[in-house]
Amino acid sequence: MRVALLQYPIVWADPQANVALLDERLRAIAGQADLAVVPEMFSTGFCTDRPDLGEPWGGPTCQALQRMADNYEIAIIGSLIIREKDGLHNRGFLFCPHAAPHYVDKRHLYRSGGEADFFLPGSSREIWEYRGVKIRLCICYDIRFPIWLRQQKDNLYDILVCVACWPTIRIQYWDALLAARAAENQCYLVAVNLVGTDGLQLDYNGHSVAYDTRLQDIARFADYEAATKIVNLSIDRLRHYREALPIWQDADDYEVSGDW
Repeated sequence: MRVALLQYPIVWADPQANVALLDERLRAIAGQADLAVVPEMFSTGFCTDRPDLGEPWGGPTCQALQRMADNYEIAIIGSLIIREKDGLHNRGFLFCPHAAPHYVDKRHLYRSGGEADFFLPGSSREIWEYRGVKIRLCICYDIRFPIWLRQQKDNLYDILVCVACWPTIRIQYWDALLAARAAENQCYLVAVNLVGTDGLQLDYNGHSVAYDTRLQDIARFADYEAATKIVNLSIDRLRHYREALPIWQDADDYEVSGDW
């Protein structure tokens, strides 16, 4: 599977401008990638005090994402602010060409940034299959919680995708946590952050990365690099690696309890 990592600045609280920016970037790689990964809350930036930016699922931004997926024959994965009857959600999505979209709401909400007061937490752990590849999405702060993302003995997913708005001041944790999640789950990992400065004057230096089955980075962005990088992930190679080093067979059984 050819996966495009799109690391770039987001226009604060301007969905129309951000949809146009994404359309431009996807048009440039049409035919070159199967899946495009965009930052968390790609259409607004990390706005946790603007309920007016919430759209219904299936609203204008969702319609634009589906149109881009169809036009450029590329699946798109990221998150955006969605308004439901019960409140607001930081909703992860996968829009596939000519198919119904998938979604999952962010589970772990970053209380220090006001997110826990603004959004409702998700409760499901979804695995999505696209072109024969099983994909698990986590959103930013979720990467800190290994049990939430842990594979079980049947290796439920092939690629762990993380989309984020992770500031420069804490980027050392981002670097360490991504590598740990890739290693312990014996999967490809693709993580996309943004760059630039947001409306709260928080600075973002990116550090988007893709790890292969042996924890070698096959794509890594320089500080503040605004670019698109495409990696080719071999699922056959991943399966061979898991067979040659079957760590998953020795994993502990566990059950997640609580308010799921």
